[in-house]
Amino acid sequence: MGFFDKIKKAVLGEKSEEEKELLSTEETEVEESAEETDSPEAVEMPATTEEEAKEEIIEEPQEEVVIAPEPNIEEAVVEEVVEEVVVETPVIEEPVIKEVKVETPVVEKKPEPVVTPKEETIEKYDKGLEKSRRTFGQFMNDLFSNFRVVDDEFFEELEEALISADVGFETALRISDELQEEVKLKNAKKQSDVQNTIIEKLVEIYESEGVEENNELNIQKDGPTIILFVGVNGVGKTTSIGKLAYRYKQQGKKVLLAAADTFRAGAIDQLAVWGKRAEVDVVKHSAGSDPAAVVFDAVEKTKKENYDILLVDTAGRLQNKVHLMKELEKMKRVIEREYPSAPHEVLLVVDATTGQNAMTQAKEFKDTTDVTGIVLSKLDGTAKGGMVLAIRNELHLPVKLVGLGEKITDLEDFEPNQFVYGLFKDLMAMYEN
Repeated sequence: MGFFDKIKKAVLGEKSEEEKELLSTEETEVEESAEETDSPEAVEMPATTEEEAKEEIIEEPQEEVVIAPEPNIEEAVVEEVVEEVVVETPVIEEPVIKEVKVETPVVEKKPEPVVTPKEETIEKYDKGLEKSRRTFGQFMNDLFSNFRVVDDEFFEELEEALISADVGFETALRISDELQEEVKLKNAKKQSDVQNTIIEKLVEIYESEGVEENNELNIQKDGPTIILFVGVNGVGKTTSIGKLAYRYKQQGKKVLLAAADTFRAGAIDQLAVWGKRAEVDVVKHSAGSDPAAVVFDAVEKTKKENYDILLVDTAGRLQNKVHLMKELEKMKRVIEREYPSAPHEVLLVVDATTGQNAMTQAKEFKDTTDVTGIVLSKLDGTAKGGMVLAIRNELHLPVKLVGLGEKITDLEDFEPNQFVYGLFKDLMAMYEN
């Protein structure tokens, strides 16, 4: 159970000794500047100049009119007024300006909390699986609300509860059968014992199905990586392509999109919009054109301009399986002419909110083409996260990507340990208590 532990947040940094010495030096310079301003010499100079000016103006009439006493009184009054104005003005204003300059850098250089990418991923899984987590908690509450004894009727109710939690019909039967054997071996009769056995079995089956599963995308080290996306309309296929393109763009890769779903003009326009948001190039033709021709142009552009990633959007018309299969095979042949090992992934996008309907779509697409992995979109908006158990147990397809929010950065690599933590952590708390 060690992978249920959360990573501690990073410690806030402290201000370096060099910054403290720099601030101390600035304060010393400010004090010296203030002392020079307040010295007697700086104040008396302008006063002397004004005094001489006044004496010259008053002395001129003294030569014409011989009256000495009155001008002497006025000179004394003028000198006092001038001295008061000159002395008081600089003393009030100077210290205020200097104080602001000293305090500003102290406020700006406060350290901020650092959140690591791992902590962000944990938080996204925790929030994205909140509804599914509540569903499993409710499933346990409903199952044991009228608990009396472990009999055949109890296990029938268990099967119904598991199916309602979207773990799949086959998975529900398997859990029920294995649980009956486990209860007999442990001689579990109390509600707490049976409840803990169910939790253990859910986690055990989930982990056992994914032992040899590869959840990583097959990214090529030499040459471009070409990925086909398939799925019915409205499952979030184009959105998932746009988000993945943005991620690779941020990693410094050169990304190209191909709008090969030419049967819907809206699909072409939507991919073009995502291309602008992710700041990547898009190859597109007019609506109704041959999808294979779009792929051909995209492959040629990839080769000539040295793109790292090519993401291809395709049509998803399950009502005509034969035509869809021929169309996908034609696109694959076009790709293989230039890159024999491509496409390197064929990802099926399914809407997690549709539950068992998504399972049906996955089975049909698996029969139609060689699907290498699942993109589970809109997982944050559903209580049907248990369907991952069904995909693993019944389809044996690895989940590669999960949509955990509406932001352009909310498409995450599927991490089994994070998923187990997000889905079962409330049940684990019950188990530990």
